[in-house]
Amino acid sequence: RSNLSSNCSPTHTYSFSAACSVKLWASAFGGEIKSISAKYSGSQLLQKKYKEFEKSVRVEEIDGLKLVKKLAENMEEMFHKKAEAMRRLVEAAEEAHLQHEEDPNLQYEYFNAVLINEVDEEGNNVELGKEFILEPNDHFNNLSVNLSLSVVQVPTNMYNKDSAIVNGVYWSEALNKVFVDNFERDPSLIWQYFGSAKGFFRQYPGIKWHPDEHGVIAFDCRNRKWYIQAATSPKDVVILVDVSGSMKGLRLTIARQTVSSILDTLGDDDFFNIIAYNEELHYVEPCLNGTLVQADISNKDHFREHLDKLYAKGIGMLDVALTEAFSLLSEFNQTGRGSVCSQAIMLITDGAVDTYDSVFAKYNWPDRKVRIFPYLIGRESAFADNLKWMACANKGYFTQISTLADVQENVMEYLHVLSRPKVIDQEHDTIWTEAYIDSTLGDNQGPVLMTTVAMPVFSTKNETRNKGILLGVVGTDVPVQELLKTIPKYKLGIHGYAFAITNNGYILTHPDLRPMYEEGKKRRKPNYSSVDLSEVEWEDKDDVLRNAMVNRKTGTFSMEVKKTVDKGKRVLVLHNDYYYTDIKGTPFSLGVALSRGHGKYFFRGNVTVEEGGYRLQLLPTYCNTDEHPEHADLSQIEAIKLYLSGRDPHLKCEKELIQEVLFDAVVTAPLEAYWTSLALNKSENSDKGVEIAFLGTRTGLSRINLFVVPEQLSNQDFLTAEDKEGVFNADHFPLWYKRAAEQIPGTFVYSLPFSSGPENKSVVLASTAIQLLDERKSPIAAAVGIQMKLEFFQRKFWTASRQCAALDGKCSISCDNESINCYLIDNNGFILVAEDYSQTGMFFGEVEGAVMSKLLAMGSFKRVTLYDYQAICKIYAESSDSAHSLLDVSVPENDFLVEFNLYSWWHSDLAATAQRSGRTMLVPCDTEYPAFVSERTIKENTGNIDCEGCVKSFVIQQIPSSNLFMVVVDNKCDCKSVAPITMDSLTAAEHNESLKCERLKSQKDRRRPDSCHPFHPEENAMECGGVLGLEPGVTATLLPLVLALLER
Repeated sequence: RSNLSSNCSPTHTYSFSAACSVKLWASAFGGEIKSISAKYSGSQLLQKKYKEFEKSVRVEEIDGLKLVKKLAENMEEMFHKKAEAMRRLVEAAEEAHLQHEEDPNLQYEYFNAVLINEVDEEGNNVELGKEFILEPNDHFNNLSVNLSLSVVQVPTNMYNKDSAIVNGVYWSEALNKVFVDNFERDPSLIWQYFGSAKGFFRQYPGIKWHPDEHGVIAFDCRNRKWYIQAATSPKDVVILVDVSGSMKGLRLTIARQTVSSILDTLGDDDFFNIIAYNEELHYVEPCLNGTLVQADISNKDHFREHLDKLYAKGIGMLDVALTEAFSLLSEFNQTGRGSVCSQAIMLITDGAVDTYDSVFAKYNWPDRKVRIFPYLIGRESAFADNLKWMACANKGYFTQISTLADVQENVMEYLHVLSRPKVIDQEHDTIWTEAYIDSTLGDNQGPVLMTTVAMPVFSTKNETRNKGILLGVVGTDVPVQELLKTIPKYKLGIHGYAFAITNNGYILTHPDLRPMYEEGKKRRKPNYSSVDLSEVEWEDKDDVLRNAMVNRKTGTFSMEVKKTVDKGKRVLVLHNDYYYTDIKGTPFSLGVALSRGHGKYFFRGNVTVEEGGYRLQLLPTYCNTDEHPEHADLSQIEAIKLYLSGRDPHLKCEKELIQEVLFDAVVTAPLEAYWTSLALNKSENSDKGVEIAFLGTRTGLSRINLFVVPEQLSNQDFLTAEDKEGVFNADHFPLWYKRAAEQIPGTFVYSLPFSSGPENKSVVLASTAIQLLDERKSPIAAAVGIQMKLEFFQRKFWTASRQCAALDGKCSISCDNESINCYLIDNNGFILVAEDYSQTGMFFGEVEGAVMSKLLAMGSFKRVTLYDYQAICKIYAESSDSAHSLLDVSVPENDFLVEFNLYSWWHSDLAATAQRSGRTMLVPCDTEYPAFVSERTIKENTGNIDCEGCVKSFVIQQIPSSNLFMVVVDNKCDCKSVAPITMDSLTAAEHNESLKCERLKSQKDRRRPDSCHPFHPEENAMECGGVLGLEPGVTATLLPLVLALLER
């Protein structure tokens, strides 16, 4: 047996046992490294300074509910301001249209967004391309814009000078002065626009649009979510697709495209299903037989995948299909799970041999609650009359689609029919969309998340009142960041945050929302706008928090959470208290999370301005320098000085935060002199082992001191902080600060920064938190730390491990011995020092699997299981097997390779596509992966592991005042039979159809939008598409009779 497992008791006169030596080494290294860290960071001096100010400090417990209600009020006010700006646009547009007389011969030169400033060969401006002044503007991310005029974009497939478009553009010129006026009243506004029902899009400020490489601009404002949501009410839709033999070839292709375009017009408040029919009914997704699903992005994509599987044969039994559709809508409506508002059947066919009045009489007359929208596919019009009749007899609309180019325009028509009741009611409902990414305003910080506030514009002319004519929709984008500006982050503590969700439970903003693929951050994930709150606050298994917020309640909730940090490699286990309430006048709910302990307290310090030194680094959260142009060039320090002087009443600043940051500036000022004296003393730090000292306070103030010139730094990441986790300001605490806060006060946390990548493990960061008071309830005032060379840190470790307490100087063990391996690991099991340098930064379990297993079994470390529901998996499609085989997957999101079975249904479809095409694809997936945490209370341990034919022994000893452990392992017994323990993701359960189906069917709680306009008694149902062109035949004579009967 090795001597590593003997106890630390002086039974041998001349040599303590191995455990004893390890304890000696640990204490020698701990003492040395702590004294270096404390000395160069100035932690004791700073602690002393805060103590001196203890008398002038007031500690307060944060009242979470009061805080969240106040925030919600601020947001309401901000949202209300944006909605008012839209109301002014609506009034101006409706008035301008009322005064305008339609003129079919109107000629009008407007500023066309694509053509402005374009010239022909002779150098003359092209038609609709007059000179348009554009200047870069930093409020619009330095894009070149015109702040006094708007431009008009017309989709490529429409004629620029079409009479309806020219008339619409002409009267909507009246919006220009309102756009400008709105922007002057509220300089935080960004794009404002009017999307016309005719298809043109007026945008302010004016900006030049550029077509894609094919010379096309596909943008059509009418299929954007904000337009559809504002124009129509929520709806339940059944799409019937004829797959009889006559639909072969091009017709089926057009039919698929039509279905896809209809799906584009459905949003998160709508529900749908698709049924294909010939002699039989075929639910396109058999698992969803007899129900409807929410039209979120993943569900729509799932159905699109299945459309490819449709093929045409047999004869079409439309009566059976209509009967099924009516029953389905009626039954689903009674469950109360759908939109409980408008209902429609979309019929995609190349003809109908009958009018099927008996079916309509049985299910839909006299109320006609379900509208019928027939789409006749192909050029034939032999059966057109029957389909027109169906549309007119059921408050619908008929269109014929002969080519793929006609699809978009014809599908749009149904929206204007569904908007009629709203128009006749003159209900200008304000709508808010869920979050989406605006590509025009993306910046270095990554994508900009937006929500749009929109309002419909109606024709108010008396003569067209019962036609319910929608003129279009006005909207403006509100960056989600704008909302967060109203949140005093410094009151939320180190781990606290605010978040908001929609009526569907989707995240509007949350610090854990990751909308982009990590690689290059240029691509958005397909379902980024419908990430459910339960996918990030996954510890709330019963959705208690989510459902309370969806139902707009006000209240509190608490649970233990596992926050991953450092690229998912480390975990902080915290206890969070959540406070939530609704944001009135919007579909959103707001929540605030505070972590228990120091996170529930904050303090106010008192200080006069004169005492404060100004050599500080501050970030833009103290004063709002965006609002008035004259403040744009001020730095935060200058703005604060100006604010304190009281000379500029227009400058808005966070008064309380400024008082606190000045207090921090005064208390921390002596550190600058202290660091300078250390740097000047040549005998100190002669080998330049310590490179940087840094300090951050709870208000986002930071001070940094370099002990070496910048070019000599082993690693510059700390200064550039390109990595988001390293950014430090009043809105965000960096990783070194968060981890220091969770350490026992007075001790340091040491780590290798992972952000530098494996090739650059050249430094160690040490940091410690400065508490205000000595008690448990004390808030954390600041954190300080140093960056030292890894080689310097490792040298200190090896020197300490050569100490020997034996009287004759001959120790029983030494790290120099071939027979033992010495390691220094941190509290998450990562190696900081090993005899084999290449193991630096690796997870200990990968190097010493048997020892790590034993440490887990003994309770020295524990495994924490984490979930990532926003992961992206790479599918390697090598075989043409079905998608049900296990796929080899790597997840760029967490930078680890995983063997993972894609059991979520949408993944399997994409997987199938990938495998058919034999390439790799990135698809959304859910992963489960481990992290490891040491047990604080166990300071030392020894263990023996029985291996094949030998016993491996080890000693683990905590390094005092740190998060580190020394592990000494006997390597004579190799124990290869024990597999390494890795941090890879775990393989999911076997893929099965029933799980996939459950996933599709499961619908979480959601709250329906408050307004609903399904029909209106005054509506003119004769506007039903192409009716005027009917040949005087039986149908044409019968129709008015039938309708007259229905009206009774």
